[in-house]
Amino acid sequence: MDVTEGIRIRGFFRLRLVEDATGRVCGDTGWRHNNVTDEGLDDYLTRLLSASASSKQISRMMLGTGGAPADSDTTLPGELNTATYTRTTVTVSLVASSAVEFQATFNSSSSHITASVALSNIGIINDTTSGGSLFAGNAFTSSAWNTNQSVQASYRITFAG
Repeated sequence: MDVTEGIRIRGFFRLRLVEDATGRVCGDTGWRHNNVTDEGLDDYLTRLLSASASSKQISRMMLGTGGAPADSDTTLPGELNTATYTRTTVTVSLVASSAVEFQATFNSSSSHITASVALSNIGIINDTTSGGSLFAGNAFTSSAWNTNQSVQASYRITFAG
């Protein structure tokens, strides 16, 4: 047995800013690579495979104004998480036998923001409002999110040999 063989876990995200009145896409990151955190591997994968009661499942997506999370981070730097800014529930789908995708829309009608915000990072997590354990996240070139725009976000985790 070759102990150097294994499964690679990779994540990708994509954000699109959409103007509500026209449906016009105002910004698109394209598919970008992300960082799976140490706690992401431990809490979401290792503990899940061992049937640990403390395992976690991704249920929310979040946006922020900070940089890329480090491997040791448990939260998203600069997360927009106050009474106004909220984490958003994800819809989960299997893309193939080796990939899962999480999708969320931050609708302007839900008043996620009350003034323009310079978005620069994204993450996926298990908790509804605060706390929890960051599974993965990354930064991208900052983009202005205005109150008349919604953010459509996708996060794909792939497993490959």
